[in-house]
Amino acid sequence: QVQLVESGGGLVLPGGSLRLSCAVPGFTLANYYAMAWFRQAPGKEREAISSISSSTGRAYYADYVKGRFTMSRDIALNTVSLEMNSLKPEDTAIYYCAAADMIEVAGDTLRGADVTFWGQGTQVTVSS
Repeated sequence: QVQLVESGGGLVLPGGSLRLSCAVPGFTLANYYAMAWFRQAPGKEREAISSISSSTGRAYYADYVKGRFTMSRDIALNTVSLEMNSLKPEDTAIYYCAAADMIEVAGDTLRGADVTFWGQGTQVTVSS
């Protein structure tokens, strides 16, 4: 069983920034097609917001986070991160790290992903 451990969530003011990290101990990132971040707001479905290809390192984003969020990876440390800037109240959600066997993209836009393993999630609250 692969364990994904998120950290870095919290409370931030609108316009602020947060950095989420996902550690995958004992696991090689290249074993899966891609790593991804999802989020789920209260009363809404879980949605894919970013993904990074294990083979190319290319990142893809959902339209509503493009230009504000940046996903990166550290292969040596087996970690992925999500830098979130210009946060809005509508970004409030539980954020999940995931290992995916397939991602769906349209150009450079992420549409979805087939997830094999999920992290436990970390709460991000954007509020004044």
